[in-house]
Amino acid sequence: MQAHTERVLLVITGIAVIAFAVSFVLGVRLPAPRSGGASPDSIAAHDFLNRGRPPRVEVLNGAGRAGLARDATGRLRHSGFDVVYFGNARAQTDTSYVLDRTGRIETARAVGRALGITRVHTAVDTTLYLEATVVLGKDWPRADGQD
Repeated sequence: MQAHTERVLLVITGIAVIAFAVSFVLGVRLPAPRSGGASPDSIAAHDFLNRGRPPRVEVLNGAGRAGLARDATGRLRHSGFDVVYFGNARAQTDTSYVLDRTGRIETARAVGRALGITRVHTAVDTTLYLEATVVLGKDWPRADGQD
């Protein structure tokens, strides 16, 4: 009976080792960053799509003008980002900014570039399950050019 138990444990251990080896090989084979002097600032949404999924983003309207978050959501989705939430910010702000939520500021910079927002800060919050938060301020124009 003990020999049978040892064989079962040996088979389970072997399967675990094989699974680990396969996951390691697949992890190593992820696409390498593009060469040619590309800086982290040159990363765009399509680069993330090549890694399996687009960055998840939330858009908050802190300007107090109706429709801004919806307009920004449309622009981001058109650029390939996954906007998982849009709505109103808790407080109004004069200046638009993007928050990096994962410690990978190049993602937040790519989001900012898609919207013409240059202020990008890091405020890691892994409980949000997204890569960036956009807060639209009074300085952000509507897509239709109206104020």
